[in-house]
Amino acid sequence: MIFAHGYGCDQNMWRLVSPAFTGHYRVVLFDHVGVGRSDLRAYDEAKYSSLDGYADDVLDIVHDLDLHDVVFVGHSVSAMIGVLAAIREPARFAELVLVGPSPSYIDEGDYVGGFSRADIDDMMRALDSNYLGWSSVIAPMIMANPQRPELSQELVNSFCATDPAIAKKFAHVTFLSDNRKDLEYVRTPSLIMQCADDIIAPRAVGEYVDAHLKDSTLVYLNATGHCPNLSAPEETIEVIKAYLSGR
Repeated sequence: MIFAHGYGCDQNMWRLVSPAFTGHYRVVLFDHVGVGRSDLRAYDEAKYSSLDGYADDVLDIVHDLDLHDVVFVGHSVSAMIGVLAAIREPARFAELVLVGPSPSYIDEGDYVGGFSRADIDDMMRALDSNYLGWSSVIAPMIMANPQRPELSQELVNSFCATDPAIAKKFAHVTFLSDNRKDLEYVRTPSLIMQCADDIIAPRAVGEYVDAHLKDSTLVYLNATGHCPNLSAPEETIEVIKAYLSGR
């Protein structure tokens, strides 16, 4: 069972969830290159100019540890990273657990991604000009748990612990990616976990992903915001376990 963290985070974001699965699975946690305790010298701007470079790293982990029947749990941008990895080597993956997935953040035609292109451009300009200031503003919006300010502060701290230059590049890759066409090639059964009041991946996005995957289950969480692994770990664990036991 591989747990992959979202943008601006590291493997520590799974600390309240992953231990619940160690009794039945070999649990693997890792930091994407450029964040956490990863070797910053391994960051290659050309390789990581698209999500494909990050999917390559997932497959490297699978190969190096000789993993089979993998349950890949991907939060936020890592949901699409897992999708790309599973498309390339479907025989290695048993299930995909997609927490707050979004194949594209930008509205286009009938597709609702949650942001206009102007919104994303404004976000990128704010991020590029003042990354730390942007982090302190966006974190409470992402977390959407105003009654628990410590959660927003943890997310701010995580953002601020990331190398700003790499964080800016990863943000551009994350928010400008469009993986909608990739969904039709997924053969791995998938659980989609949709939070309430998620500004990053709103309900329409989760429903789009569900409609365009061949074998998917969409579950609506009571948890609000984009980080149920922090704000509602018990519900997150319960939903994943219920899905896997049903399979």
